Formats: sequence, structure tokens, C-alpha cells
Amino acid sequence: MLNIKQGLSSGFRSRLLTGACLLGALAWPGAASANPAFPGDDIAQASIIGSPFTEQADHIWLELDPLATEVSVASRPSTDLLARLRREFSLDPVMNDRVQSELNWFVKNPEYVERVFTRAQRYLPFIVTELEARDLPLELALLPIVESAFDPFAYSHGRAAGLWQIIPGTGKRFGIRQNWWYDGRRDAVDSTRGALEYLAYLHNLMKEDWLLAIASYNSGEGNVLKAVKRNQAKSKPTDFWNLSLSRETSAYVPRLMALVALVRNPAQYGITLPELVDEPQFVVADVGGQLDLALAAELAGIELDTLYAFNAGYNRWATDPDGPHRLVLPINVANDFISALESVPPEERLRWQRHKVKNGEAISQIAERYNTTIATIRSANKLTGNTIRAGDHLMIPVATKPLSEYGQSADERRSRKQNTTRSGNRIDHVVASGESFWTISRRYDVDMNKLAAWNGMAPRDTLSVGRNLVVWTNQAVPGNVVTSNGTTRKLNYTVRSGDSLYLIASRFRITVSDLVRWNKIDKNKILRPGQKLMMYVDVTAQSS
Repeated sequence: MLNIKQGLSSGFRSRLLTGACLLGALAWPGAASANPAFPGDDIAQASIIGSPFTEQADHIWLELDPLATEVSVASRPSTDLLARLRREFSLDPVMNDRVQSELNWFVKNPEYVERVFTRAQRYLPFIVTELEARDLPLELALLPIVESAFDPFAYSHGRAAGLWQIIPGTGKRFGIRQNWWYDGRRDAVDSTRGALEYLAYLHNLMKEDWLLAIASYNSGEGNVLKAVKRNQAKSKPTDFWNLSLSRETSAYVPRLMALVALVRNPAQYGITLPELVDEPQFVVADVGGQLDLALAAELAGIELDTLYAFNAGYNRWATDPDGPHRLVLPINVANDFISALESVPPEERLRWQRHKVKNGEAISQIAERYNTTIATIRSANKLTGNTIRAGDHLMIPVATKPLSEYGQSADERRSRKQNTTRSGNRIDHVVASGESFWTISRRYDVDMNKLAAWNGMAPRDTLSVGRNLVVWTNQAVPGNVVTSNGTTRKLNYTVRSGDSLYLIASRFRITVSDLVRWNKIDKNKILRPGQKLMMYVDVTAQSS
């Protein structure tokens, strides 16, 4: 175990992330990762681990102590974090008509201001520490308010995700993992690291002009550089306030500067900001391998939704089998979690299903059936390729609870979006080959951005054939829905003895996930003979 102490010590020491979390090199992108948990594999014991990248904390130390039995935190007396920001802001104050316009909006919406600053408590101490570690302006700590209102699940029509609203390409550029299991753009630790690295890069690129760097963060550096070159060609000033940029970017920098002005002197504008404590809000525990999130929440003694709120990067019911093998935890439950996890044998950190391969069954079908990936099945069974034979047995990790109980997983969040009642008539559209959000929006005469938002997606997201989309339109609901390459009809099916979701989906050439979504049923429960199922079937595909 590790013991966190205040002050110096003669033993081995490492800095703790002040106001934030502890994160070790083993859990950081690029570091060696353990193999996915599998019965018989060795898994490292859980521990609280130190940061490989933060070196600036001056009042909290992490000490390796072989006699310690708990994680204990001692820090300087709690102070108001916003007061600390106020003292240490370093950018020149700006007030002009554009900043004043944004400031007026905040002043007229005090409930919003209260809500976003209260939400910021969980993340802001960590972000401030990371900014200080990189010698970056503390004004940047307010940028997530402009980007996401400090909502780690925020997703924009431009495919930007997380607190810092990072698009996929920028995430990959700065080493943020994004896959079926995990999206580090929503992880508070990974996304903050990537965002601050990007901002530092932009500051250097824009010749140390922070306002141009901040504008570039919103619009992309290419757009700002083009605007600068246009002004240079016309012998015009090239500072932010004189550039011709998009409407969004033109308001982006003033909005941040308005927030800075508000924090500097809230009383001047008749606003009372909540007091945010200047102390760590979470720690990061190394769990050594893949772990079911429902089990993790139980071991930590917190609600599963709370665990997801601290670990918004996890898309599914478990951590990513390829890492990061860590969990962000409220600081007050870390000790209980570590103690409880160490008592759980490695083979019990996931539930395993023994599957006998049927004749004609493909590994992709098995992965979809068990809500996992081909790579996970291959790794767990030490397969070098995708070839499997009828009669073989595969060990497959499965959720310990019904998937519907993992309420903040990507599928459940999307399902809630789709099932939100809106104005107009609802149509369930099954995506056909060659269709996109644009073609479907034109078909039903709806706004493309709204269509994507209704389905928890962005307009440029890829649509897979057979995916179910919810459309809210003023058009009358047709008796059947005609897709671009055939006719999809709503069918009612009565379950027969021996039926399974997989067999029914295969029979009608639809996906198990759509069948589950259309009927709002638990994927893990056995179907009963006589049970009624509704599905949307392309009738032309049935005879092909």
C-alpha cells in the first residue's frame, strides 16, 4: 500500500497531483500494459500510483511506505480555488464590446453560472495543477466551461467529445486512445493532458500569442494562419481582434475572457460564485487488468453511475482489456476499493461464458452476440487469427449485470437519446447500404444536425448498414418505410421453442443490438416461447 504524507521524507518520494489525481506510468498511454484478464493470468495488485508528468506540487507528497495500510491525504488548509485563480491569472485583462456582450449573457443567466462552476469542482483542481506544471496561464482552466460546461459526456455535431471537446483527429495526434471500449477524449486525465499539450503547441506556433492560440484551439490552426496571412497581405493588424474568423471562433475568445473577468471580480457584476475547494477530488487506482465496472462500483461502495461519472472514458461494461488498467475514484473511497479489490481473485474480476462454436458461426457474430470485440475474444483465447471451427469452445468475458444497468455506457446513453419524446411523429429508420445522415435527413425533410443529435451521434459519424435511427418528422408515419435499396417493414414475431436473439437476428438479417433496442429487452435474458418481438425487416433482402 501507499501512504500520502505532507512534507519531506528520507524514503522514495513522488509528487501527488495537487487538487486532482494520482496517475502512474503503468497506466499512462504509451507505457507497457498488462494482458487482458483471463483465468489463470497474473494480474498486478491494485494500488494508488504517482504521476509521471506532474512535478510542481509543493505541499503534498506521495511516499512508498511498506508499513502503511491506508491511503491518507494531508494538504494545506482548504482555500477557495477561484480565489487562487484570481491571484494567479497572468493574461492581460481584456474588456471591449465583444467581451462585454458575452459577459452580459453570463450576468443574465446566474443559474447557469452557478451550475457550471459547481460541476467544475470535480475537475478544476486537477486542471489547475496540470497548468501550473506546464507553466501555462491559469485562465485556460476556464476553457472547459466554454467547450462543454464541464460535462465529460458532451458530444458536438462536429464529433468533438469530452470536457475539452477534442475531435478524433486531434485526439490521435496527441496520443489519446479511442476505440470500442474506451474513448480517452472523455477521460478527465487523458483529455486534459492532450488538450494542454495541444494548447502549448499552438502557443508556440502562434508566436506566443495566447489569444491566437486559443482561437486556433477552437477553429484549427490552419484557419487562423490563413486569416493572419490575409491581413498581412492587406497590411492590417494580425492580432485576434482584427482577424476575420468564423462567427463561432469570433465569439469563442471573448467568451473565455468574459469568464475570466467574472472570476476576477464577480461582485462587480452582481454574481456570487460558489466556493470551490482547493484540494484533490479524485485519485487513480491501478487495477492491473480488465475489470467489470459494476463489480468495481460495488467494491468502491458507490453507485455505478457515479463510477461512470468519474470514468466517462469507458464506453462499455468493463475497462478496456488493452488498458488503461486504472480507475478514477472519489478520494474518500479509494482505500476501501483497493482493500476490497485485492481480495478478489483475478479470474473473478470478470464473468466468463463458455461458448461452443456452431456450424457456420463466425467470430464476428459471436462478438456481437456477447457485446464484445473480435480482438477481445482472440486475446482471451490466444487465437492468432479469426478462424474458428464448429465444436470449438471459446471463453468470452461478459457483463456481471444486465447491460441496461450500465446506464452511462455508450449504448445506454444513445438509447436514452433515441427514446426521448419529441414533437412530431416518430419513425424508426433502418439504415440501408449507401445511406448517410444527409440522405436520410433529405428523405424525411428534417435538419441533418437534429437527426444526428436525436440518435446521440454527429452528422459525420459513419452509419453501419442495419443500424436503427429514430426520426422525428411532421410527415405522416407510413405503413412501411422505404429505404434506398428496398422496403423495410415492421414485423411482429412470436418466439418459438429453441429461439435465441442470435438465431432470430440471423434469420431475418438484422443485428442483435437492433433487435434488443427495438424491443427494449435484456440481451442476457433467455427468450420465452410465445414472447412477442417487433422488428424492422428489409423484405427484399429476405429473398436474396
